[in-house]
Amino acid sequence: MEQDKIKISTTINAKIEKVWECWVQPEHITQWNFASEDWCCPKVKNDLRVGGKYVARMEAKDGSLGFDFEAIYDEVVPMKKISYTMTDGRQATTLFEETDDNTLVTTTFDPEDQNPMDMQRDGWQAILDNFKKYVENPKQ
Repeated sequence: MEQDKIKISTTINAKIEKVWECWVQPEHITQWNFASEDWCCPKVKNDLRVGGKYVARMEAKDGSLGFDFEAIYDEVVPMKKISYTMTDGRQATTLFEETDDNTLVTTTFDPEDQNPMDMQRDGWQAILDNFKKYVENPKQ
């Protein structure tokens, strides 16, 4: 692992097909793509192909803050790997590895220079933990 990258991961108690669907389909992404309960992700556009664009609107529920997270896909290998470049040039790769009835999801990304590395790691990990909770919910 390169030292200047941040790596997060979680093991989800679900088959890879379900994990993949919840990761890539906008109607699912809006349900989990936020780091805390006081934030939300009201809108997502996802053109899941090399050269396709991903846009997720992130907003504080009280309306005080909001931003669009945008990226262009560099590589898409269904149920295995997604790589993209964010609008500021940073890159991220997410790997999906199935083991028995579980799926290991690992994301490695370039940090930005505005916030401490620990804060960035914790924020991205919180979103990934929220994803795990969403996928493992029996209602899914």
